[in-house]
Amino acid sequence: MRIGVDLGGTKIEIVVLDAQGAMVHRERVFTPQGDYDGTLRAVAGLVSGAEQRLGIDHPLPIGVGIPGSIAPRTGRIQNANSVCLIGRDLAGDLAGLLGRPVRLANDADCFTLSEAADGAGAGSEIVFGVILGTGVGGGITVGRRLLAGPNAIAGEWGHNPLPWPRGEEERPGPLCYCGQTGCIETFLSGPALGRQFFERVGERLSPDRIVERAEGGDWEAERLLVGYEDRLARALAMVINLLDPHVVVLGGGLSRMRRLYRSVPEVWKHYVFSGSPATRLLPARFGDSSGVRGAAWLWPEGESGAAG
Repeated sequence: MRIGVDLGGTKIEIVVLDAQGAMVHRERVFTPQGDYDGTLRAVAGLVSGAEQRLGIDHPLPIGVGIPGSIAPRTGRIQNANSVCLIGRDLAGDLAGLLGRPVRLANDADCFTLSEAADGAGAGSEIVFGVILGTGVGGGITVGRRLLAGPNAIAGEWGHNPLPWPRGEEERPGPLCYCGQTGCIETFLSGPALGRQFFERVGERLSPDRIVERAEGGDWEAERLLVGYEDRLARALAMVINLLDPHVVVLGGGLSRMRRLYRSVPEVWKHYVFSGSPATRLLPARFGDSSGVRGAAWLWPEGESGAAG
């Protein structure tokens, strides 16, 4: 068995998976806001509580998904939405509390690993996982293992410019929090879609409501979604041209738009270098649970993670 922890900005979730990947325990608590030591204690309490409830008498391997990345040179947290984590040796501090090694990964990487291990991308050699939500993130697995590089940013497609930009609407593009303009995230995130609708119609709606409007015959909403699909197709075509993944798996709130899985592959074939791309576009099998499940899979089969 193995433990996965999703360390989010508002909640901390723990799951325990058995050897077949089935969830045998799941629990959530609120994240102690801005309290690093309190966060450590909350994670430790969830782990000890889960092991006690399941009657586990030996330390289980633990993986943690975080809203940021690990600086390769220092091993400390960087670029985290939960600012109390920045600059901290989270892996080392948790290992000291729990008495065993702890592995960390970005939450988008954990999502991708889950879907590659036994989700929508199971059995596929190369999987590109996509988060379309408040932000736009991604991860890459090859042979069910995360692809990592010297900068710990593999899969960060959301902070590349939107490819094949068109007209004044896409050039230079909106300013991104990263300091650049025209990033994919500024076009494809949930807030971006809401902003675009407001700019056109003068009404603030959530992405779900925009989809409802389009399904009800609202021409402006439909036109906006067609444009969104074209931009998503262009952005993913760039990824396909670079990685040639067997499967692209979508997660996050916007991944619930069922129309994407029909329309985007029809559009991306006009941008992919191969005339008839075989890459499949699929929704996540495990939905919102994929991130925490992937954290558990940071310890591959055969690695115990036990201290000593």
